[in-house]
Amino acid sequence: MSKCTCSGNPYFRPSRREFLTVGALGALGITLGDLLRVDKARAATDAAAPKPKAKSVLHIFLPGGIAHQESFDPKPYAPLEYRGSFGVIKTKLPSEVFCETVPQIASVADKIAVVRSMTHGEAAHERGTHNMFTGYRPSPAVIFPSLGSVVSHELGSRESLPPYVCIPNQPNEFGGTGYLSSSFGPFSLGSDPASNGFKVRDLALPAGVDETRFTRRQSALDAVNEHFAKLEKSDSVAAMDSFYQSAYGLISSQKAREAFNIDAEPAAIRDEYGRNAAGQRLLMARRLVAAGVRVVSVTYGSWDMHTSIVAGMKGQMPALDQAFAALIRDLDRTGLLDETLVMISSEFGRTPKINSDAGRDHWPKVFSVVLAGGGIKRGVIVGSSNATASEPETDPVGPADLFATIYHALGIDFEKRLLAPGDRPLAIVRDGTVRESLLA
Repeated sequence: MSKCTCSGNPYFRPSRREFLTVGALGALGITLGDLLRVDKARAATDAAAPKPKAKSVLHIFLPGGIAHQESFDPKPYAPLEYRGSFGVIKTKLPSEVFCETVPQIASVADKIAVVRSMTHGEAAHERGTHNMFTGYRPSPAVIFPSLGSVVSHELGSRESLPPYVCIPNQPNEFGGTGYLSSSFGPFSLGSDPASNGFKVRDLALPAGVDETRFTRRQSALDAVNEHFAKLEKSDSVAAMDSFYQSAYGLISSQKAREAFNIDAEPAAIRDEYGRNAAGQRLLMARRLVAAGVRVVSVTYGSWDMHTSIVAGMKGQMPALDQAFAALIRDLDRTGLLDETLVMISSEFGRTPKINSDAGRDHWPKVFSVVLAGGGIKRGVIVGSSNATASEPETDPVGPADLFATIYHALGIDFEKRLLAPGDRPLAIVRDGTVRESLLA
């Protein structure tokens, strides 16, 4: 639970001014010894708080449910109806193989961690997506905030940049603020960085508006906001004011505008990532975390392959394979990998058996997630599925455990209570366990 700083709390730590007036507090029965003991207790609590290893999170979400068998958890010795039509490829890890669809990711396997035992019980797209964006099972009573919105709430912005950015747009309804104020919602690019003439929506000054007029408009808006704030103390007013302040900060900051300028990247780097949706989205994401954005959510592809999974994987995986491997190499050589936690996830996996349409159906009992950087151990496989990739064999990891581990790496107390509607305190993550096997 979060630690209150009010004077009735056992972790109250007085300021220097309060220490200087300690004589006046004696009449209230508070002694210097009491204050020193309280300060010592608070210092011990602060020392026990998680120390951040990650400064940013780059979340790559693959909507639809990517098949773990055709990516990071092939079963080459299973019967044909289980293992599918692809072969395997050796990785940088001894005795470990990936599916042959990801040869470039296999070449950076020594820099990443693969969880092969992710599991939950939600086979519907919406419910599985909720799990993998919030760490919570869906509830009819409350809408939970996404990882990006929680980080925005807890850590705020850096370098005049939005703390939470989505590429190209907010991926789904569960990528938003939930019960938190809408001021902690994501900034969406509004268009694809791979498109010709790409420009970030609303980032430039409108035609005919120069810097002087822009400043005058801001002053006028400030006056209007102040007027309405006096009339109504609501989330919508406060959130809108926060939204406009953030927007003005973006437009007026040259550094912020430059962060979104993907054309500034050398042609060789753009080629390394790939001149396609996967490549340019991940390159833009790298630019943003390097500039100071705390959470970047990238959505790519459609992985709901109930039919013709071989053709589907051949169509979509090569671009992702190239882009993700380039991202890991790029972050590593620039030193950003140590402070950027990267994750590939999907809402669930696919059925153990190939169906009659040469595809796989929804399967949440076991699937794979990839992590790297930001305090994550390099070159490890955590957990395993059984021989047919139908359920966890060892070390099952649920969404609450995954999110608890990510928040821990960011230095966020995942057990802290936030206030939901009705002043109901809810933990950022409930019943989660930090997985030490994932941490460096």
